[in-house]
Formats: sequence, structure tokens, C-alpha cells
Amino acid sequence: MSRYSVEVSVGIFVLVGAIALGYLSIKLGKLEVLGGGGYNVVAEFDDIGGLKAGSNVEIAGVEVGRVTGIALDNYQARVTIRMNAGVELQDDAIAAIRTKGLIGEKFISITPGGSEDIIKDGGKLRETESAIDFEKLISNYVFGKV
Repeated sequence: MSRYSVEVSVGIFVLVGAIALGYLSIKLGKLEVLGGGGYNVVAEFDDIGGLKAGSNVEIAGVEVGRVTGIALDNYQARVTIRMNAGVELQDDAIAAIRTKGLIGEKFISITPGGSEDIIKDGGKLRETESAIDFEKLISNYVFGKV
């Protein structure tokens, strides 16, 4: 084998390895490179209690979307959710911030509604339940304010 063919073979091997590493990073990190389909929905909460961008959105324990952005709007947390394609939300669905385990990560749990009207891209979830502040709850119990 000539020196040229060995260098080309090594170059191709390194290039294929870099492409495979990039693909795995995107898939395992659950990143969206080309939009990934789906639609955006907005929900406003009084308190998000540690919810972060990238958190899961679940219906009946099944992941159906991700939190893509959090902003302050008129003293409320405005949360942007990217729902997966094929998942339809009724306009009376309820979005609640929950915790996995006692001190686990925060996620949004959506309880479907009974309405026949479906939320469109850019629509808003009207019914929300803020996160439960366990410190405040325990403090109220300890100091007899319950």
C-alpha cells in the first residue's frame, strides 16, 4: 500500500467517526436540528418552581414534548412548549408543573380536556397549576399556619 492510500483511509475513518459522534450527540441529547416537526404552545404560570428549558412535557406519563423557552411576562412565567407532531391538545387541557420523586426534576404534566376545539400552533393553554413549594408548605405546617 502506498503512503497516499493509507492517509486517505485514515482520513475517511476519522470523518466517519466524527459524523457518527455528532449523530449520537444529537440523538442522545434530544436536540432538534431541523425543527423536528410539531407545534408550539404557550402556558402562563404564577410560579414555575425550578422548571427549566429542556424539561419534559408528559401526558399520562408519556413524553409528548419539551419546554423550549421560559420568560417573564407581566409578572408571570411564560413557558413555551414544543409539542410533538400528532399530539393534539384540547383548548381546555390543564398544564401542571410536577416533580419526579420527592426532590427530582420538574416536568409539565398535561391533563387532556373534553372540548372538541384543538389548540393551534402558537395557541395558549388557559388552565395551569403552578409548582408546589415544599419549603413553604413545610414552614406553614411547622409554624401552625395550616
